[in-house]
Amino acid sequence: MNTQSKIAVLAMITLSFAFSGKLTAQTMKEKTVMVGGAAMYPSKNIIENAVNSKDHKTLVAAVKAAGLVETLQGAGPFTVLAPTDAAFAKLPKGTVENLVKPENKAMLTSILTYHVLPGKYNAKEIWAAVKAGNGKSMMKTVQGEELTFWTKGKDLYIKDAKGNSAKVTIADVNQSNGVIHVIDTVLMP
Repeated sequence: MNTQSKIAVLAMITLSFAFSGKLTAQTMKEKTVMVGGAAMYPSKNIIENAVNSKDHKTLVAAVKAAGLVETLQGAGPFTVLAPTDAAFAKLPKGTVENLVKPENKAMLTSILTYHVLPGKYNAKEIWAAVKAGNGKSMMKTVQGEELTFWTKGKDLYIKDAKGNSAKVTIADVNQSNGVIHVIDTVLMP
């Protein structure tokens, strides 16, 4: 191998390290959380991340049916309590199919906005509010009604108006326009 070839190979190796280092630095800059088999990027908005979660296909379809995509892509900030597909599967048979019908858009919108708090509340802030409230904290949703937050051991729970409780299974999934907390039960106003 002549000197010119050696220099070319060395340059290619150097460039490949430089580019791989740059990509690694970009990836490492954002602290992602895995949800539904996909990395959730803090630089992306709620919708941009949610559509990639394999565990939130029902929620994404419901948000689209309710016409809330543009809202959840907006500046916010929002705290979204995101039920998984398994949470929706716990509802009585036919409930989801019925809710996504155009004639039920108002009811669907009410249920979905009941899962959204105006403002960005991470788990530490909610936990502190529960502690300050002697074991519970009431928070008003975008829908207008309140949810009750409480803790048991190291777990954070949310109680809806019907008395059902949802457990936060993944907390603090930061977004460019808020935060998502994944929950195991659909909340009902």
